[in-house]
Parts: sequence; structure tokens; C-alpha cells
Amino acid sequence: MRLSRITDRIAEQKWLDRVNSRIHRVVTRVLPEGSVKDALHGVWLGHPVHPAMVQLPVGCFLSAAVLDVTTPGSRAARVLVGTGIASAMPAAVSGWADWSDAHEEQQRTGTVHALLNTAGLACYLVSFVARRDRSGRTGSVSGGVGMLFLLAGATLGGELSFRQALGPNHAEDAAHRGPNDWCDLGPLDDFSEGRPEVRDAGNVKVVVLRSGSDVVVLHDACSHLSAPLHEGEVEEVAGHRCLVCPWHGSTFRLSDGEVMRGPATAPQPRLISRVRAGRVEARARTYAGVPAS
Repeated sequence: MRLSRITDRIAEQKWLDRVNSRIHRVVTRVLPEGSVKDALHGVWLGHPVHPAMVQLPVGCFLSAAVLDVTTPGSRAARVLVGTGIASAMPAAVSGWADWSDAHEEQQRTGTVHALLNTAGLACYLVSFVARRDRSGRTGSVSGGVGMLFLLAGATLGGELSFRQALGPNHAEDAAHRGPNDWCDLGPLDDFSEGRPEVRDAGNVKVVVLRSGSDVVVLHDACSHLSAPLHEGEVEEVAGHRCLVCPWHGSTFRLSDGEVMRGPATAPQPRLISRVRAGRVEARARTYAGVPAS
């Protein structure tokens, strides 16, 4: 059986939703929307922070496994296991922050991912305690079992990231799919003041926001999980006009598309726009900010 079939079946287990709803209430109570949760998402970094944070505990546990083989009973191995356990805690918290703003299928996979990692961490706690007598055998064996659990958890982590796309920028290709030449979006008078409206710009959907005789045009699919931004609301945040995603509350500054509030970490791509002869026009821009030719 292909591994993908197993992971697909995990995502299809609807009975997990009952468990997840209870976990979700706890997570959102402990991690309410705000600056702390944004930091755990990685808004400050412009990139999800959880994948980076897991490198330290995994690296420590792997290094301890190497020492168990080469120098059994090494005190350094116990130090590495302890460091891995301590660093796993904040990594897990950042993971739960991301999980709380995921789709149902992603949450099902994420819950099993967390259970496997918890089992692995429990094995390493046993390993850490057992290493006090310096015999190393019990500590090495429990660490080896813990590594197997962590490898299974890491496999589901890869499933979440690369197949279920929790974490990647869902608007990454927008700059390459937008219209290279000026595209007519309709008369200015057809757009209501301050209300997001969706239009087709070539082969992509865009959201248009009018403010007097000025317009802002953003790609419509939210960079977090592709939500339709035209269904969102315009709010003022820290003195800036922003568009709020209707699904998970990601907030983008209209002036440049930058993230003001998570869970999105990547900015929302903005098209170059103008009003010409009473009609709204837009075209794509490159990553360097130079209009596409």
C-alpha cells in the first residue's frame, strides 16, 4: 500500500472531528488571537516558524542516537536528550497555533501527527531518566523507540506541508499568472466605495477596493489557505486600511499587501492598477516590483 493512501485515510477519519473540536476550544482559549499567536505563526518572520523550531529537538535526538552507537553511556547523549525535550515544548506550541487555523482534513492529520510526536517525546523522557545510571542500555532503547515515533510523526508533518499545504504561501504563483498587459476590470462607477468586489483579470480572480477615485487590486485567493478575499471586510488596523480574510482572519494592509495579523505569514500579492478614461485597469508585477512586460 502506498504511504499516501494511509495518510489520505487519516485525513478522512471524521470521528476525529469530535476530538478536534474539544482540542480546538482549549487551544483557542490558551492561544487567543493576538500578538503572541501571530509570533507563533511566524508573522514577524514572514515564514511559518514551526518548521524551523522543530529542527533543534530533532537534531538533538538524532545526535544522541549517534552517540549511543559510538560511545554508549555518554553523558553528552543525556545532555542532548534533555535539550531536545526542552526545545520540543515551544515547537509543539507553535504547531498547535498553526493547527487551530487549519481545515478539518488538515486538523485530522495534525492531531495524529501530534499524538505520534507526543509518544516519541514520552519515550525520550523515559530515556532521559534512565540515563542517570550511565549504563545507557535502557536509555538507548527507549530513545530508539522514541525516534521511530518521531519519524512517523515527521512523515505526517511532511504530508501536512507538501500534500495538504498547511504553511506554504498559497499566492506564491500569483505574480506569474496575472495579466502581463493592462487588463480592463470595468467602469470605476461599478465599484462600491470601500466594499471588496471580485473581478476576472485574465486567468486569475482579483479583489478590487475603491476609495474615491483610487483603486487597490489584490489577488483574490488568500495567501494562507486560498480563501476568497472578496468575501472579507475592510477594517482600519494601526492606522492602516486593511482587508480581513473571511475564513481565518488574516489581515492584509491595502497599501502594499503586507500581513498585519496572522495566521497568514506571506503578504498578499498586489497588482499595479490605474483608472483610465473612467475605467479600472490592472496588470501583474514581478517580484522585483517592476511591471511585467
